[in-house]
Amino acid sequence: MGNKPKSSFNVNQDDIPEVIRDSPVEPPQSQALSPPPLKLIAAGLGIIILALLTLLALWPRPQPAPEVVTEPSPTPTATPIDNLLGHLPYEEAPLGDLKNITPDGRLKLRQAAADQFLRMQRDAKAQGISLVPISAFRTVTEQEQLFFAIKQQRNQEARQRAEVSAPPGYSEHHTGYAVDIGDGSAQATHLSETFAQTKAFDWLENNAAKYSFELSFPPDNPQGIAYEPWHWRYVGDRQSLELFYKARNLPQKTQNNP
Repeated sequence: MGNKPKSSFNVNQDDIPEVIRDSPVEPPQSQALSPPPLKLIAAGLGIIILALLTLLALWPRPQPAPEVVTEPSPTPTATPIDNLLGHLPYEEAPLGDLKNITPDGRLKLRQAAADQFLRMQRDAKAQGISLVPISAFRTVTEQEQLFFAIKQQRNQEARQRAEVSAPPGYSEHHTGYAVDIGDGSAQATHLSETFAQTKAFDWLENNAAKYSFELSFPPDNPQGIAYEPWHWRYVGDRQSLELFYKARNLPQKTQNNP
């Protein structure tokens, strides 16, 4: 058999030089990155600082609270009382609220006032004192006759008449809480200052408050009305108390009507 020629691609390890054959083949290494220049870093920081300053400039700032200017309160002044010749205005009590205090039904008071008056009258009688009701509830029409007719009969001026009798619409008798009281043992003192010297008046001074009655016009009263020892009013419930005392709480000088 003849010898086959060797392929040019069949390389024998023995044909490779030893130096080359024993040296390992190393993979190519990537090139190391160089750090960014300082100028670029400074520029970036400048942009960030500028953005922060712009944001702070645009950020809404809290507005100061508006200054509150307080004006001094005006000095309170007393409200003048709606009065006529020293008398205060009163409305008529509803007829359905009234109760008889005399057997003939001629004189009436509001229910609560009537009950207390009758009890006071009984207790006084048990002690030998005769309390006689002379006048109680009056309508405005009745008061008009009493004021103007007697004013003409006595030839009195309106101011003079008002010292002893209220004009119509301004009498406590309209309320159904007021009653004129006399002494049954001293009729000559009825509706007179001399009633103050009777046993009946002395008893009332010492006992009337127990029954919630009080003297309406004592001496030197702030309304400037003449002393009326016979005229008493009931103040034993909320309605009567408010009715008679709300206006009286104002300074005395605003109530005087000289």
